[in-house]
Amino acid sequence: MTMPFLVPRAPGLPPATWAAYGLSTLTVLPLVWRRRAPVAVLFAVLATSALYRLTVDGPGQPLPYTGLIVTYTVAALASPRKRLLTGLVLLAAVPVGVWLNTRSARELTFSLFVFASAYGFGRLTDARQRAHRVEAEQAAARERARIAREMHDVLSHAVSLMIVQAEAGPVAVRVAPDRAVAAFDAISATGRDAMTQLRNMLGVLRDDADEPGSAAPREPQPGLAALPGLLDRVRGGGLDVTYQAVGDLRPVPEGAGATVFRVVQEALTNTLKHADARSVHVRLHYGADELGVVVIDDGKGPRGTSRRGGHGLAGMRERAAAHGGSATAGPGADGRGFEVRVRIPVPEAAEAGR
Repeated sequence: MTMPFLVPRAPGLPPATWAAYGLSTLTVLPLVWRRRAPVAVLFAVLATSALYRLTVDGPGQPLPYTGLIVTYTVAALASPRKRLLTGLVLLAAVPVGVWLNTRSARELTFSLFVFASAYGFGRLTDARQRAHRVEAEQAAARERARIAREMHDVLSHAVSLMIVQAEAGPVAVRVAPDRAVAAFDAISATGRDAMTQLRNMLGVLRDDADEPGSAAPREPQPGLAALPGLLDRVRGGGLDVTYQAVGDLRPVPEGAGATVFRVVQEALTNTLKHADARSVHVRLHYGADELGVVVIDDGKGPRGTSRRGGHGLAGMRERAAAHGGSATAGPGADGRGFEVRVRIPVPEAAEAGR
């Protein structure tokens, strides 16, 4: 801002004085508060610039830097009403400044162009910041939905299984004490497993998760390798569960495996809660470019109206859609029972840890 003072002036002009230095600095000082009160700073810059021009024979500046900076700030941060006020002020101030300087159409055109450019860059910055805020809000909403799905799946499955075991416990105590002990062991194991999964999920939400010794253990989501344990826990609740995997068995990406696990878990939970079923069959089909999941029970089928909707089935569809797949649910092929079908694209070249 002081470069014109450092470059030697023409021989016919007097040297710059300390007063000129002081007023030149005064035109810049208000910029310190430009983000807090951009419009007020604009008027302060215009006032000090006019005072400099009218009272001091200084070297002047090749560009109105301070005015351009404030114009940019107003365009980027101020409300529409303040931006309109700024535009009106500049439409009056720019011609006045040109009249006090060269009074040429060339300078007027150039000044209007540079101020309009500064305003345009400010509006572009505001639009970009708004887009970033929207993207951040959408990402936060997607993460909240993901956590809600995970917590629903974990809690719904664990509570349903514990209820089934608890209801069978009193009967088993009277007729088969060994089965009662197994039922109580299953309730305990299910509760511990649910607590572990919830602790892992909620650990990422802790404010002090980055502090030494406070971070929750980071474990991968359960995948295809965890399916046998899941099926065993459901069998412990008295439901006859069969499992079959057909096709070209191969590793699948971690995310797809976690989705398959959660889909099977939710389907079995619905069977326990709503189907009044005696058996359920889980089948995985490894196709050339996709993995198919079928869970079908011999329960009440579509008459169990609570199985037509709800968070569980919606969560299955959302999980499958996240991988470019699909999920459907309805009566079994022969009109009996209830069937869940999920398709997830899994190319043969996919890497398990990808």
